[in-house]
Amino acid sequence: MKIFVKFCCSLMLFILVACDSDPQQLTMLRPNDVLLAFGDSLTLGVGTEPALSYPAQLNRLSGRKVINAGVSGETSAEGVRRLPALLDKYEPELVIICHGGNDLLRKLDRNELQSNLRNMFEAANQRNIAVVMLAVPHFDLLMNDAPLYKELAEELNFPLLEKRLGEFLKDPQYKSDTVHLNAQGYRKLAEAVADLLYENGAL
Repeated sequence: MKIFVKFCCSLMLFILVACDSDPQQLTMLRPNDVLLAFGDSLTLGVGTEPALSYPAQLNRLSGRKVINAGVSGETSAEGVRRLPALLDKYEPELVIICHGGNDLLRKLDRNELQSNLRNMFEAANQRNIAVVMLAVPHFDLLMNDAPLYKELAEELNFPLLEKRLGEFLKDPQYKSDTVHLNAQGYRKLAEAVADLLYENGAL
């Protein structure tokens, strides 16, 4: 009997831990809610015109206002300083963070990048703003995600778009140059972000 009770307790503990590891469900976005797309040149839309950047295309796909807060060439250290003022200015319901590409390209310290991304999350979390993050790949032939994004998502429990950005950047039909998408690529990225929002209850 004692063995059976211990087994049941262990099973319940396993179920609780497994459930707790799932990304937190997002709150359904209302029609007038604002989304802030925060990042570097991939958010700004380098490689196409502003109306075809991924935030602009997500704006149309989601039916919600999406503000493009991308700055070309920005590192995560610069981004973490810039984000709080934008959160206070626009008071978004959700922030979509796609940052770290310039750190990876310049081979800057990975621990510092992870710390900066964590601080971006915390800046939003302190303001009760939901966070979604896009995993950025190593810019090499394989274009695999840098592992630190998944590590952060598991630690902080936020939805993460995995593998998709790397897939698009590896496919010549979606690229404008070696590290940027074209209009079709940004469309695919916007669709992937919209799918992630649907899957997590935001749309």
